[in-house]
Amino acid sequence: MSVASKSTSATFRRLHAGPEILILPNAWDAGSAKLIESIGAKAIATSSAAVAWSHGYPDGDTLPTSLAVATVAAVVRVVRIPVSADIEGGYSTDPAAVGELAGRVVDAGAVGINLEDGAATPDLTCAKIEQVKRAAARLGDLYVNARTDVYLRGFAEGDAAITETIARGRRYREAGADGLFVPGLVDIKAMRAIIEAVNLPLNVMAFPGLPSAKELGGLGVRRLSAGAGVAMAALERLRAYVSEFLGLPPPAATLSSRDLNRLYKES
Repeated sequence: MSVASKSTSATFRRLHAGPEILILPNAWDAGSAKLIESIGAKAIATSSAAVAWSHGYPDGDTLPTSLAVATVAAVVRVVRIPVSADIEGGYSTDPAAVGELAGRVVDAGAVGINLEDGAATPDLTCAKIEQVKRAAARLGDLYVNARTDVYLRGFAEGDAAITETIARGRRYREAGADGLFVPGLVDIKAMRAIIEAVNLPLNVMAFPGLPSAKELGGLGVRRLSAGAGVAMAALERLRAYVSEFLGLPPPAATLSSRDLNRLYKES
């Protein structure tokens, strides 16, 4: 790991320690990352969905890993702030392959990753985290943000969702995760319970009904991500602009991630 990488890695970890919440915009290529940095972001993450769409693939572990790694390298090349890479579920059910991918991501210059459980079992996700940490230890520091989709996919509701998220979060911490990402979580009571019980920096995603960044920081949430929201806003504007340019009526409905996944699935 270079001196610059060591510096950005340490900076990235400090940004999760407060006192302010880390607000993390998500880029999808070098150009969007450079613009986001110029606006004042303290760190950048890639959005796996947006990166996939930018290459003409649907979201959901379909992007070739060579393109995922090349995107990280391109982003790192143009910015000076820390970069975290969203690698979905590692694009494989083989923990060793996920660990090998993490090593490539570190080589590309990322100082953090998001690794999601999705439909995978907690056992498999723990095995992936362990392999990722093992690979990263040979190359340098890597902040592993373990994402659980209990809320996003509706695996449970109410108190059962809190219990399941805590159970998964504790297991991911024991496997070596440095942070816990719970997209779809908006309930204050649940956030407090998860923060207290899991004892990892909590990351949430911009979502309808989510408290403000200031309120989240006061609750002890350490990181707020945009997810695919920035890219979707840009693509929505692109669609409207091109429709007007072609002399067509404005689109009747707002563009959704489902629309984009359907579009790029046809590629």
